[in-house]
Amino acid sequence: MNSKALYSLTYGLFIVASANNGKINGQVANTVIQICSEPQIIQAVINRNNLTHEYISAGKAFSVSMLSKETPLNFIGAFGFKSGRDTDKFAGLNYRSGQTGAPIILDNSLAYLEARVIDQKDVYTHTIFIGQLVDADVIKEGEPLTYAYYQQVKRGSTPKSAPSYIADKKEEKVKMDKYKCDVCGYIYDPEKGDPDGGIKPGTKFADIPDDWTCPVCGADKSQFKMI
Repeated sequence: MNSKALYSLTYGLFIVASANNGKINGQVANTVIQICSEPQIIQAVINRNNLTHEYISAGKAFSVSMLSKETPLNFIGAFGFKSGRDTDKFAGLNYRSGQTGAPIILDNSLAYLEARVIDQKDVYTHTIFIGQLVDADVIKEGEPLTYAYYQQVKRGSTPKSAPSYIADKKEEKVKMDKYKCDVCGYIYDPEKGDPDGGIKPGTKFADIPDDWTCPVCGADKSQFKMI
């Protein structure tokens, strides 16, 4: 069986969040879908080890913030590679509490859904939370972020079938080693640099300041290894 066939499934990229005893938490998820229109029912699939799972199980409600295509990597990384047990993911963010108490993220969001859990199904490592909508609205117009776009563009690679693909003329350049983050798998490519982090294209990894951190998960430079 070729598991790469699963890569062709289409996913969005969302922040699923919930509240529990006055505390809030959220995480990146790509498995949120509408499963019924009358009544309006959605589902979110969450890993059973995650703090967000604990909050949804206890609070019986969750919100879904639909991210825009322009969402920066460090925003995604904060919700995707850090645990709410160790850090406050909502510090400094623009958000509000919904009807259920679940936080609704306004930064980088196009729209939101809010649902009360009406059923849940355990499936090995994950739980499918089935919720009936209690609220939904559009925050701003824009193009939603898809998982494919996150992988192919946000991570800096473009498929050869894309019209914008440009062949890598390695023979015309001095080869510079790439480095991979041990925490989240982000690859630092010297030819692209990290413009958002102030690192210009063409900067070797060794020349990056020691206080530079991974643009996805925030890991420090020492947690990168050459590939």
